[in-house]
Amino acid sequence: MATYRAAGVDLEQADRFVAGIGPGVTATWGPNVVGGFGGFAAGVTIPEGYDRPVLMMSTDGVGTKLDLARRTGRYEGVGHDLVAMCVDDLAAAGARPIAFTDYLAVGSLNEARDRKIVESVAAACSIAGCALVGGETAEHPGVVAEDHVDLAGAALGVVELGREITGSQTAVGDVVVGIDSPNLRSNGYSLVRAIVGGRSLDDPFPGDDRTVGEVLLEPSVVFAPAALDAAATGFVRAFAHVTGGGIPGNLSRVLPAGRAARIRTRSWETPNVFRVMKKWGSVADDEMYRVFNMGIGFLAVAAPDGAEAVGAAFESHGHNARVIGTIEEGSGVHLDG
Repeated sequence: MATYRAAGVDLEQADRFVAGIGPGVTATWGPNVVGGFGGFAAGVTIPEGYDRPVLMMSTDGVGTKLDLARRTGRYEGVGHDLVAMCVDDLAAAGARPIAFTDYLAVGSLNEARDRKIVESVAAACSIAGCALVGGETAEHPGVVAEDHVDLAGAALGVVELGREITGSQTAVGDVVVGIDSPNLRSNGYSLVRAIVGGRSLDDPFPGDDRTVGEVLLEPSVVFAPAALDAAATGFVRAFAHVTGGGIPGNLSRVLPAGRAARIRTRSWETPNVFRVMKKWGSVADDEMYRVFNMGIGFLAVAAPDGAEAVGAAFESHGHNARVIGTIEEGSGVHLDG
């Protein structure tokens, strides 16, 4: 007789898993969450202080970084990667994250592994100040390999109408403030995996006291709370979240017509992980900057007299910030060594 369990889906195990993650999920909830854990849907009320609230959404996934997590068994930080990719996109538009949902697809449910993943998502939501209001963990036997996972999510944010940060007011003479990223975040991992090739992820990483796997799986920094404080200074013209496409591909998205950015790449120290990837893969400089963040995870375009205040807002959250470029007439993003 055919059964769901024999087909690869254990409903009793799934129920145990959902019950087990409940306390960690609801710990992210504040008084604005409407609904209960385990219901068909949950909602959030708009926080006070908004007269004409605009709701914004962002969705993303962790990508092929998950393959390295599978190979090492280290899943403790992948939820931070997921949340950062979504909420930092919201913050780049000036929106405050208020709710998050995640989607975890697995070949076969592994309670210990999958609980680590959801706990990481919840921990990152707490950092971002948003509630993890729901999610889905789906077993896909025969479609997803038994020991594989895929992780995606969506974030909901709110901004006052007219206070969206679009870059449209960017002017010649504005400055570009770069905020450090100590690691790869969650981008460029298809190239990373090709570079690493058959190397053992347990080997020591050059110039570091950690293993290759530990360095490559270092979780993403969540910039959203700092970015929103920077926006509150009133000096920010544009934000750019440096993800796939690097500095050129992402900063160009917020430059208005007739405006170009000139970035001084020697104004910050490129973290060791990028130097090692370049050496191991014999990767050209332009390809490195086109794929990776190269040590700058977030950008703020600011009025020149506000650069110090914008940088201080990020530094108050423990980030390093510095002026790395200027806005001039023209088009595109130009990297000067």
